[in-house]
Amino acid sequence: MAAARNGAPRRWWDGDRSLSQQVLHNGTAQVGSKAARSARRPSSAEVFGVGLLASIRNSRWFDNRLVRKCSALVSEDLSATYSRDIRKWLIVAPVIGVASGLVITGIALLILSGLWAAILPFFIAHHGAIIPVTLFGFLLTGLIMQFLTRDPDLHSTEEIIESYHEHQGDIDMHPFWYKLLAAVTTVGFGGSAALEGPSIYGGGAIGSWLWAKFERLGLELEPRDRRIMLISGAAAGMAAVFRAPLTGLIFALEMPYKDDLAHEALLPSLIASVVSYAMLVAFMGTTPLFAFGGAAPFSDSDLLWAALLGVICGFISMNFTNGFRRTRNFFVNLRTPRTVKLLIGGLLTGICGLAYVTLYPGRLIPMGPNYEAVGIILNQPHGSIELVTFALMKLLATLFSLGCGGVSAMFVPLFLSGGAIGRAFAQSVVRSTRGDLFAAVGMASFIAAGYKTPLAAVAFVAETSGSHSYIIPTLVGAAIAYAVSGEASASGDQRLHQEARLSELSGMKAADVMQRKVVGVQASSTLRAFADSVAAHHRFAAFPVYDGAHTIGTVSVWELGKVAQDRWERTTVRNIVDPNVTWITRDTDLNEALRLLARENAPQLLLVASAEGSLEGIVTKTDILRSLGNGAAGGTHADRSHAPSHG
Repeated sequence: MAAARNGAPRRWWDGDRSLSQQVLHNGTAQVGSKAARSARRPSSAEVFGVGLLASIRNSRWFDNRLVRKCSALVSEDLSATYSRDIRKWLIVAPVIGVASGLVITGIALLILSGLWAAILPFFIAHHGAIIPVTLFGFLLTGLIMQFLTRDPDLHSTEEIIESYHEHQGDIDMHPFWYKLLAAVTTVGFGGSAALEGPSIYGGGAIGSWLWAKFERLGLELEPRDRRIMLISGAAAGMAAVFRAPLTGLIFALEMPYKDDLAHEALLPSLIASVVSYAMLVAFMGTTPLFAFGGAAPFSDSDLLWAALLGVICGFISMNFTNGFRRTRNFFVNLRTPRTVKLLIGGLLTGICGLAYVTLYPGRLIPMGPNYEAVGIILNQPHGSIELVTFALMKLLATLFSLGCGGVSAMFVPLFLSGGAIGRAFAQSVVRSTRGDLFAAVGMASFIAAGYKTPLAAVAFVAETSGSHSYIIPTLVGAAIAYAVSGEASASGDQRLHQEARLSELSGMKAADVMQRKVVGVQASSTLRAFADSVAAHHRFAAFPVYDGAHTIGTVSVWELGKVAQDRWERTTVRNIVDPNVTWITRDTDLNEALRLLARENAPQLLLVASAEGSLEGIVTKTDILRSLGNGAAGGTHADRSHAPSHG
């Protein structure tokens, strides 16, 4: 029950009285007061809210005793339901979704309804124009990235992942529009890539930028919230460009890690994805992005074939992603102007496209965003050799387009290659008419293996196809492809979760995490006194042992069990002390401290020595883990305000 105030129950509006008092206090504070100058002034929205609540509180409708009682119960329930974090994200996440949705909608319209809509028919009608037009687009990309950006090799999905792991979500916004423009010239003029690159980058950068703006407006945001807003923006961008909010959510959460999710960004990413999706469909409609023909149920044998297809796609994807990383490193280290690198990539990309349309004339070409190619592969007859050739040329064109420094990502190229291989597999191996089913399995398998995002792969196929009948077969294929491909990933900045967490220790010192208020025991104390007065009230595994003011070792609670209780009165702590202690200084690196604690037969705690040589604090594994867990609560010496100090 809510706490009483002056004998009356606490009402739901009472929680805002402190804010109204703050408004009055800040409005009347003396200029010379340092506290007044440093106090956070409430925003205009907060002032308005206080006035509104005050007028409601003073109205005659709340004089009724029953209404007051009910309002107190409602206040209690709402306080328990909506924590501060939830209220914060209910404000921030929709703004991220709206801003990201508008920007990504503009990019999608510019490329799909503008540039590529005009260039694709021109390529089909004039094969000789493929290489010159592609070279022109890549030349523009090279000029933009070389002269208008600080780091031409950092862009798209890679920049978002690196910022998440290395820069606490901070994105350099100076080249923001230039990088988006470079993505337009890469994809719109025939580069084998798709829109998810600028969409993920655009949404993530907007989320990071909004963190700084909200901070200036007085919204209470923590530094770690910037990483959360970065992922939320990336989710919003992905949700909008593919008209798939669930895919956007899952992909953004899976994106930073090869083996885990960015769990902390779940709620804001969910809200931002839905809002961003709503913004795009308001302009482009809700029709599923790709039209799959069939929706018939699958059989047991289909699942076995899906597993085999997952093995094949996982193996191909593993080799492709390894080759891509080597190609990318080669071009990064190549000592030549960026424009020359892009021209080389554009030339090779154009050759892939020209070679394919020369062999197989038609509307299918392994270049550009290729959204139209999905329907052609799924719904028009093609021979297995033609489909495999398309997949090969698409992968090569992607290797050259992005490996040379083109600005975008390869989600759709992997998706398309897997679809072509899956349909060829159905025709030539399974001898099945369910080409759509195995195309879906191939698509999900390639995405799962290439990006290490198996859940997003399955969700993407289900959402973009508008059918749920593919979920289980695609899940089987995606899971197996993910396992077969090992740790090979298209993203060089993706990390294993444990590696990523340990990298956060870099630059941190023992002084940043050590417990300064130390609970210890005198060596002269009996085991009975130790058990009753220290161990019983402080649930720690080990304690420092002092001889006067001098630290002589540590004692573990488990040592008590080795001594019969009838001897506790006659046995002192000195008899069971462990004199083998490890001393460190306050400047010791946390990675070194963790190494010391992880050794075989390592101590349970490290003693931190002051400049004078006395005990200044202790460091345990729990302290280090708490630093990785953003200050999660836990029972540590530092939590005990009544702990004695020892010198």
